[in-house]
Amino acid sequence: MFTGIIETLGTIQEIRKEKDNLHITVASSLTEALKIDQSVSHNGVCLTVVAIDSNSYTVTAIRETMDKTNVSEWKSGDMINLERGMKLGDRLDGHLVQGHVDQIGICKSIEEANGSWYFTFKYDKKLNNHTIEKGSITINGVSLTVVNSQISEFSVAIIPYTYEHTNFKNFRIGTKVNLEFDVIGKYVSKLHSVR
Repeated sequence: MFTGIIETLGTIQEIRKEKDNLHITVASSLTEALKIDQSVSHNGVCLTVVAIDSNSYTVTAIRETMDKTNVSEWKSGDMINLERGMKLGDRLDGHLVQGHVDQIGICKSIEEANGSWYFTFKYDKKLNNHTIEKGSITINGVSLTVVNSQISEFSVAIIPYTYEHTNFKNFRIGTKVNLEFDVIGKYVSKLHSVR
């Protein structure tokens, strides 16, 4: 479980394919604090640390992960948002994030707003995910508030701190991102659909 408050950025050093799996090596300032078998959110994808080597560590993504996320598009040199699992008793500054990506979204527009930014994303409505105005959404692991909620698209407002300390600064129109919709909203939607 995560909060969607990004701790740091990591840089992908190497991606090695083995059968259907990808072994991803990441250089990060968090490495020293990590241990084998620990869960870390990588652009919103919960992956398990399988090896540690001085200033880098390795995680493995399986076919299911690649089918549901943008992991298969990652390449060496990419910057990714990192967050370690939350501790019970800590403040929940973002919202409850599982690290289980629901689907990929695509950046539709970026609008500068006198010191902040509005990013609009579209997503496939056939997968039955929903946003609500002022509800929570996780984009590449970042906990954000939805504005301008519509069917199959929504916007978020990004403050300068978030822009500088996450990979939002690297987004362009057409960038694919990992979306995790609010877990409470998903349960409500599921209960409503079975009635």
